[in-house]
Amino acid sequence: MIGSEAWDVRFGRPMGLADSTLGLLDYAWSRIRGRLDGMTDEEYLWEPVPVCWSVRLAASGKWEVDRVDPPPSPPPVTTIGWRTWHIGSECLGGFAHLLFGAHPPTLEPQEWYPTATEALGATDLAWTAFADGSHRLDDEAMAAKLGPDWGPWAESNRADAILHVADEIIHHGAEVALLRDLYAANRAGG
Repeated sequence: MIGSEAWDVRFGRPMGLADSTLGLLDYAWSRIRGRLDGMTDEEYLWEPVPVCWSVRLAASGKWEVDRVDPPPSPPPVTTIGWRTWHIGSECLGGFAHLLFGAHPPTLEPQEWYPTATEALGATDLAWTAFADGSHRLDDEAMAAKLGPDWGPWAESNRADAILHVADEIIHHGAEVALLRDLYAANRAGG
């Protein structure tokens, strides 16, 4: 920080709204995505406590996440599989669609994948669509209001929406990282 302005050391100029917002988003994603490498299917569906919400084979023959609306209070503990669905489908995929018209992944709302490899592939696809759309925004486009289609968030701007996604990635990504640590400790007997 120099004075009250942040400086982008790559360009030697003050960072604008787009640079700051996208810098946080990219940094958070790289940290979280790195924590997902090497996950096994057993770990992906591991239920650390009884009655977890997870990804299960439904009567329809499709794999779906457990979910009811409104959720119970307190909400159940969720598996890594459920959390990757939330990050990949609801957050990244959902906001890529709402903000940029992209459609990754193309699944039904509660549908998700039974394996870690498939889930991470879909999450990566959703990240790419969301990041590509976000990186096309300049400061003016970031500051544009979302508009009436966004209901109670109509007066919010695109940066607000992108920062919400960053918050979701950070929040749920940290939970996934902790679950991975607990799974490893549980398997090691400690």
